[in-house]
Amino acid sequence: MKMQKAREQIVAYGNRMIADRLTLGTSGNLSIYDPAEGLMAISPSGVAYADTKPEDIVIMDLDGNIVEGDKKPSSEHELHSVFYRNKKDVCAVVHAHSMYCTTLACMGKPLQSVHYALAEALTDTIPMVPYYTYGTQALADGVAEAIKGSESRGVLLANHGMIACSETMQSAYGLALTMEWCAEVEWRALAAGGMNVLTAEQMAEVMEKYKTYGQVREDGSRPRGYNG
Repeated sequence: MKMQKAREQIVAYGNRMIADRLTLGTSGNLSIYDPAEGLMAISPSGVAYADTKPEDIVIMDLDGNIVEGDKKPSSEHELHSVFYRNKKDVCAVVHAHSMYCTTLACMGKPLQSVHYALAEALTDTIPMVPYYTYGTQALADGVAEAIKGSESRGVLLANHGMIACSETMQSAYGLALTMEWCAEVEWRALAAGGMNVLTAEQMAEVMEKYKTYGQVREDGSRPRGYNG
């Protein structure tokens, strides 16, 4: 099978999404991109994560053509392709309907830097994409517009959910966890009466410090923040 390791990672992290309560049921989706082959492995549509096997993962090109797999791919495959077309160093995308990110998205409130941990997303404010019906080209186009010229590794989808992306599935998933934690902090601060939002300059300083945070991994990378 093509992209065997990517298939196994998607199965493993799909089960983690449920265990970590980043999503429920069959909602959300994950993908990994191989730029050398120009192929994307993506979770199948409507299959419970606990029931998903590596052979169920669908292999596609970025034009939406199925290269390998007998399952219907996630309805959001075009949304995933947008990140791989527009962010050349991104090779993994996590889309989830996590409670607090989705709550902010339904409130129309952007995810702001109420805590410095959001620097993991390489931004001080997570962009908000206007509402479009799920699985549509309009939604994919809205995401493309939101990330155009932006360094942000995350977006909120109005009345829908969140997306995190990075070089690897490990770091994309770690960012999804960080975004959800920061969203809960923001929601609690709003509920308590207000927020103290860090400035762009303060966040830029944290982003710089994150470049030397933690231990160097076997692949030469470093964690970008506490989860990533």
